[in-house]
Amino acid sequence: MTALSNPKSKVRTPFDPNKALNTMQTTLDKFLSAASVEAVYGPAVSQGENMIIPAAEVLSIVGFGLGSGGGSQGAAEDENEGSGSGGGGGGRVLARPVAAIVLSPAGVQVEPIVDVTKIVLAVFTTLGFMVAMFTRMSRTKPPRLDV
Repeated sequence: MTALSNPKSKVRTPFDPNKALNTMQTTLDKFLSAASVEAVYGPAVSQGENMIIPAAEVLSIVGFGLGSGGGSQGAAEDENEGSGSGGGGGGRVLARPVAAIVLSPAGVQVEPIVDVTKIVLAVFTTLGFMVAMFTRMSRTKPPRLDV
């Protein structure tokens, strides 16, 4: 019987944590590059004597998980059992415009970009919590019976 036909004689490569850490470092570097100056400040746009530079807010969120394993060795050489390694991760990069920087012969102005949708959602959320709290506070409590 050859080593290829015997399923128990498979050679297992040991878990190399450096490979997983290198993958994690490469992925983390990609996420951190999203917060570079080029991502925050867009290319300048010229219109006559005026120049406009867009500015954005950038948020990177990332998470990782790694695992490894172990095994046991039986009495005979072909009774070794074991398992191991694994990992995963994920993330997201969010960006939104926050301002436009206007350079003109009169000077520099920073014009904020207001997100009306966020403001409206915040107002409705606040009103919802206020209504819920007032409703809860206005309920009549049953009288306590002290015995």
